[in-house]
Amino acid sequence: MSPQKRKIGWIALATGFGIFVLSSFLASYDPGKQMGRTFGTTLLTMMTLLPCAFVLIGLFDVWVKRETVEKHLGAGSGLRGYFWSVLLAGTTVGGLYLAFPVAYSLYRKGARLGVIFAFIGLSGICRVPMSMFEASFLGAGFTAVRLVVSIPLVVLASAIMGRILERRGYEITE
Repeated sequence: MSPQKRKIGWIALATGFGIFVLSSFLASYDPGKQMGRTFGTTLLTMMTLLPCAFVLIGLFDVWVKRETVEKHLGAGSGLRGYFWSVLLAGTTVGGLYLAFPVAYSLYRKGARLGVIFAFIGLSGICRVPMSMFEASFLGAGFTAVRLVVSIPLVVLASAIMGRILERRGYEITE
């Protein structure tokens, strides 16, 4: 599909959604109104969080040397790379839509694919604020079991995927 057709498709989709939400408010259709409110809340959250995150990612890109990333997350890092990906993913705020730009920046700096996959997977699993929230509702024991089981599985799966794709010569492109 050409870029022009893709652009027209996105515009048509956004217009259709806007018409649906507006007509839902006019007709008092509750599911459509809830969709509009959820969309607005999510959009506001992203608009307040993304600019700060992209500034930090830009500073990371400029200030952190490629050699440092290669040493700790690159081909020769071994298990240490996965350890760093667990720590980095645990401190990530904002969810996966911020983890992907960070992962791309890490990849450009020399991190290997398995560590990148682990970081993305772990960003959805072991963020500290999310784990604290979960522990307050489901208990610390549940959260501990979930982390002890899920972290090694994500690391193992990402290591396998990374090795397979690196053998095939896969590269992340823009």
